[in-house]
Amino acid sequence: MTTETASAPPAETPAAPEPLRRFSWDIQSMVELADDPREILMIGRDLMGRLVASDDWLPEVFARLDGAPFRQYQLYADQMTRFTVVATVLALGAALPLCEQAVWELAGVLRGAIVRQRFGLPEGAAPVARAVEKRFAAGAVDAFVAKDGDGLAIANGSSTDPAILIQVHGAEIGGQPRRTVAADGARGTFATTYANPPEAPAWDILTIQARIVD
Repeated sequence: MTTETASAPPAETPAAPEPLRRFSWDIQSMVELADDPREILMIGRDLMGRLVASDDWLPEVFARLDGAPFRQYQLYADQMTRFTVVATVLALGAALPLCEQAVWELAGVLRGAIVRQRFGLPEGAAPVARAVEKRFAAGAVDAFVAKDGDGLAIANGSSTDPAILIQVHGAEIGGQPRRTVAADGARGTFATTYANPPEAPAWDILTIQARIVD
């Protein structure tokens, strides 16, 4: 006689924090209704401001560096890949590669401080500043409108602590190679690799809509 051992049922994805659930729902609704990225960014600034007004909602699993200079976690995945919500965690003194931004971006500083600057990325030459460098403290919001193959420099602006930036990109950027340009003009590519562990996948419309009641 053999004894079969029943396998454990798959674990359910934990419920999204209420601020993120509401934000993702509102962003999805806005993307469906808006006709222009500038309209999305105009309305989205207020939504992002509410999200980063408090920093106690982000699960610790999405705030880890584990010795890396930076990590990026996907918080919400749109099933139609029209946008994605990402938490970017930067160690002290760390920066993301300066790379071409082909889609709109909405950003809010959840913790620490972030330095951002827009650059033109001419072929065969060093990056050219399109705007002055700006420093954003926790709770601040910024936006980027994609144009002419410009790039965005993003770095930790704190002198003492890691920083966390919440970003909404106007497409699914995970695994998509983007052109990078170093200060000396050297070319390369960078692709966002999400650091989500298996037990903490990104939420989607199916995992948040049941909790939205208005």
